[in-house]
Amino acid sequence: MGAPSQQASADPVEQADHQEEARRSRGRALIAGIASSLGGKAVGLIAPMLITPLAFTHLGAERYGMWMAVTSLTSMALFADFGLGNGLLTRLARLYAAGDRPAAAREVASAYALLGSLAAALLGVLVATVQLIPWPALLNVTEPDVARDTRAVVLLCFGSFLVNIPLALVQRVQYAHQQVAQSNLWQAVGSLLSAGLVVAGVVADVEPVLLIAAAVLAVPLMNAANTICYFAWQNPELRPRPRYVRRLTARGLLRLGLRFFVISVLSSVVLNIDGFLVGRVLGMTAAANYAVVMRVFSVLALFVTLVNLPLWPANGEALARGDLAWVRRNTRRMSCLSAAVVALPALGLVLFGNDVLRFWIRSDELTHVPVLLLGALAGYSLLIAVVSPIFMVQNSIGLLRPQFVGWLACLVLAIPLKVLLAGQLGLSGVALASVVSYAATVIPAAVVGYRRALDVMSAKSQIGPEATKTTPYRARHRHRPAEPARGG
Repeated sequence: MGAPSQQASADPVEQADHQEEARRSRGRALIAGIASSLGGKAVGLIAPMLITPLAFTHLGAERYGMWMAVTSLTSMALFADFGLGNGLLTRLARLYAAGDRPAAAREVASAYALLGSLAAALLGVLVATVQLIPWPALLNVTEPDVARDTRAVVLLCFGSFLVNIPLALVQRVQYAHQQVAQSNLWQAVGSLLSAGLVVAGVVADVEPVLLIAAAVLAVPLMNAANTICYFAWQNPELRPRPRYVRRLTARGLLRLGLRFFVISVLSSVVLNIDGFLVGRVLGMTAAANYAVVMRVFSVLALFVTLVNLPLWPANGEALARGDLAWVRRNTRRMSCLSAAVVALPALGLVLFGNDVLRFWIRSDELTHVPVLLLGALAGYSLLIAVVSPIFMVQNSIGLLRPQFVGWLACLVLAIPLKVLLAGQLGLSGVALASVVSYAATVIPAAVVGYRRALDVMSAKSQIGPEATKTTPYRARHRHRPAEPARGG
């Protein structure tokens, strides 16, 4: 709590020097976070690709297919933390700027208590039902040996996924403290560990289930190691302790998390419903071709996410300090940077997309892709790139209502428009409908939310830096005295 009071008592020159140093530190952390995000994701993508032939050969086609089918089910449960991780990131970034360590410790402890309880309950349900559900039949497993291993693989994959829900919170804590590069390094090491264990298992000719266990348990084990190192040695003041858990804090986290959860579900439906609609309107062959084209363009969306995610905590810290000028400047810069970097590969896909797809797929069943379809998807990617940094400002203070309105309106408009244009223009109509609906709903909502977020934080900064940093939390917990963070 000392840092804010020191800033309040400093003369204007010292305050300006402190602000400039904070900007430089924030900028360095942002650059390191972007670079490490790209490097870490490259490792995360390449490592599985390298071990896929080994795992496929060692496990056999049906067992490997069964494993991938179970993995796809866990991928559909990515929202299982109900947005609590994002809520914790938003709240911790503000407390980091305020230097309020006791409040931050309560947030961390309450988040771990909520997600730990949720994970334990879901693990209990999994263990109780794994023998009751006919998993081999559901996954269409025909070989007897593979069928005997199916429930064990389900238990391993879902169990490791559930255990990782609270363990992955350390990544949000590190992001909130602008230690993005450190977090990404741990994640990259986890991917390499998984690949190394698979190679070692193949060389040692281990049982198939053990090989799958080595692959799926590496990530939660690495998150556990990261958690121990971070809270035991690097930041012991934030170590989750039962005495720091507060009902009001947990309730506030849950409310904010559920809002993030709703936004995530809405945006996910909007961005992923095309395959279902194409299959219903144009048939499964068209859906397969559309999915292949979308898979190529999804790499651009992944890049946009990786580049802009470090902006989230950086904006939160800057806004908590009242540094709106930094937020405005860097939002413009990141929008231009995202658009510029996406534009070049998008243009290449428009010009040479069919050549790339033929080289990749090598199948006569892949039909020629119209240039209109490629151009519409390129434009869609460009719009997402421009808007993503604007959303990071709103996320950083938990201002989510404009996003909710925008994504809901996009869903309501996009579905009938895609069905209509699909019947008239085929696959190109679906992509054009995506561009039109996104531009008409999500972009205006993003701009409105961005301006509102800056107006809110500007009004708070007029009250004074100290009030901006500490009042929101204390106003909700004025009956609870601040507790000194104790180590051990």
